[in-house]
Amino acid sequence: MSRGLARPAAPARAGLAAAAAFLSLASLAACGAQPAQGDAAPPTTSFTENGVTVTLSVSDWQAPNGTVTAVFTPEEGFHLYSTDLPATGIEGVGRPTAVDVTGVLRAAGKLTAAAQARTISLPGVEAPVPVYPDGPVTTTLPVRADGDGDATVLLGYASCSARDGCTIPVSDRPVHLRVTGDGLAFTTPRQ
Repeated sequence: MSRGLARPAAPARAGLAAAAAFLSLASLAACGAQPAQGDAAPPTTSFTENGVTVTLSVSDWQAPNGTVTAVFTPEEGFHLYSTDLPATGIEGVGRPTAVDVTGVLRAAGKLTAAAQARTISLPGVEAPVPVYPDGPVTTTLPVRADGDGDATVLLGYASCSARDGCTIPVSDRPVHLRVTGDGLAFTTPRQ
């Protein structure tokens, strides 16, 4: 008579088989989630000006195409104006949240915002003004490179609060990039 390990009862064997299958699938999923060697985080930079912190990144880069993402984070209690606001505002009030590119980068689509705009009424302004809810707004702009070289992301925005008023608008704030066959990198402007 051979001495072996006792075999678990049928319900226990089924539970063990299910656990083994789950662990196998989990380990396969984990292997697939590991970044390939040589993958790097997307280029990112940020600055704060006139009450808004802007964080820029370039993602989904498959030369010559990618996406410029700008996250605009105003001070607490402040909102930003819609990307659809006219360049000079409505009756001179407000400035649109804007992202544009120049140099070897070209816009390959329309700027979109993840937040839903709403309209507000302001004293002395007859038309409703489109704004985003208080807090951060993430925008994306598909881009295409015309080759290697220098590029600039131009940013515009203004933030306001119903209680504290408005900050000074920012127009065409430049952030510089270098585009090469190896990818993109944010650069510090030369003084």
